[in-house]
Amino acid sequence: MKNNKITIIDVRTRDEYRGGHVVGSINIPLQEIQSRVDEIKKLEQPILLCCASGGRSGQATAYLQSLGVDCENAGSWLDVNYRINEN
Repeated sequence: MKNNKITIIDVRTRDEYRGGHVVGSINIPLQEIQSRVDEIKKLEQPILLCCASGGRSGQATAYLQSLGVDCENAGSWLDVNYRINEN
């Protein structure tokens, strides 16, 4: 994952994101996903979506995949952070 061109979207609230996040990730809270689809489609794909546990990012992933966006649910932002920084 470290060398791949990907975009990471964190769908937690702005306050949660401010409390800690993956460096370089974009914060688009779950409730804004639907209104920001055009912006999301312009981002580098594939897109990894994360949140606190994987629930909200799972909802966002299902919605975006139904619109043809190349994305996957990466689960917890802490797991994503670990996977990116391992090695």
